[in-house]
Amino acid sequence: MPYVESLKVFVRVVELGSITAGGRDLRLTPAVASNRIKELERRLDVRLFNRTTRKLSPTEVGHEFYQHARQVVQSIEDAEAAISGYSQSPHGTVQVTAPLGVGKRLVAPLIPEFVDMYPDVSVRLRLSDRKVDLLADGIDVAFFVGEPSDSNLKLRKIMDTPRILCAAPSYLEQHGVPQTPDDLLHHNCLLLRYPRSPEWYWTLSTSQGPKRMDVSGSYDSDDGDVLTGWACAGRGIINKPRFEVLDHLRSGTLVEVLPETPPKPAMFGCLYPHRRLQDNKVRLLVDFLQQRCRENLSLA
Repeated sequence: MPYVESLKVFVRVVELGSITAGGRDLRLTPAVASNRIKELERRLDVRLFNRTTRKLSPTEVGHEFYQHARQVVQSIEDAEAAISGYSQSPHGTVQVTAPLGVGKRLVAPLIPEFVDMYPDVSVRLRLSDRKVDLLADGIDVAFFVGEPSDSNLKLRKIMDTPRILCAAPSYLEQHGVPQTPDDLLHHNCLLLRYPRSPEWYWTLSTSQGPKRMDVSGSYDSDDGDVLTGWACAGRGIINKPRFEVLDHLRSGTLVEVLPETPPKPAMFGCLYPHRRLQDNKVRLLVDFLQQRCRENLSLA
C-alpha cells in the first residue's frame, strides 16, 4: 500500500516538523521519506510544504490535506487494531514511553521477555522525564510515577510505590541530619524541574496529615538520574521512589532521612488513548507489564 505509506509519512512529517524526524519515527531514511513526500505531491499536483534551509512548514493546501490524511491513517490503524484480536500471533509496533528511572529499572528489562513471547511485535521505548503528548507523538502506552495529568486518557493503576528522602553520608556529615520536616528548608534539596514540572514542593506524610514543604536548592535537573548522581556525590537531599534508589541504600551510598515523615507515596501506572486498547498487541503488552512490574515492585 505505497499510497497509504506515503500518507503516514506525510502525517508524521507535519506532526514532527521535519522530514528527518518523520522518517526516523517510521524507520525510514531521510531520502526515502523525502521521496514519499515528493511522490505524494506529484500525485496530488500540489505543493504540500514550504521549504527553506532552516524550516519546513505545511502550505495552506498542506494544512487542509493533513486534516483528512490524519483521519485516513487513523481509520486504517483502528481497522487493523479491531481485527488484530482474531490473529493468534499479534504483530506490528507498539510505542511506549516512560520516565527515565522507571523505564531503565522496571520497563526496559521486561521488553525483551515480551518480544520473545510475541516475536512479530516490535517495541519502541522512549525514555524522558518530561511530559509527552501521547496523541501528538503517536504513543500507545505511557508509564508514569506521580499524579496523572490528562483526564482524556485511560488510566490503569499498577500500584502505589513508597517514596523516600535520602542523601549521601558525606552530605549529612557536613550539613547535619534533618530532624524535622521544617529542617529541610535549610538544606540543599535536589529537584526534578522542567517547564510545567509538578515538582515545585514536596509533600510529606506526618501524624497531622500531609505537610507541604516549599524546598529549594542549588541544583535542579529535568533528568531524575542526574539528581541521583548529585545526591550520591554529596550535593543534597533527593525525594525518590524507593525502588529507584534501592541499590544505593543497600550499598550505603545513600541513607534515608526523616523516615518517620516520608514523602507521600506515588502512584505508578500507565496512560493510553481509549482506542489503543482495542489493539491486541497493546493490550497484551499493558497486561504483561502490569503483572510483572507489580511482581518486581513487591520484592523491592
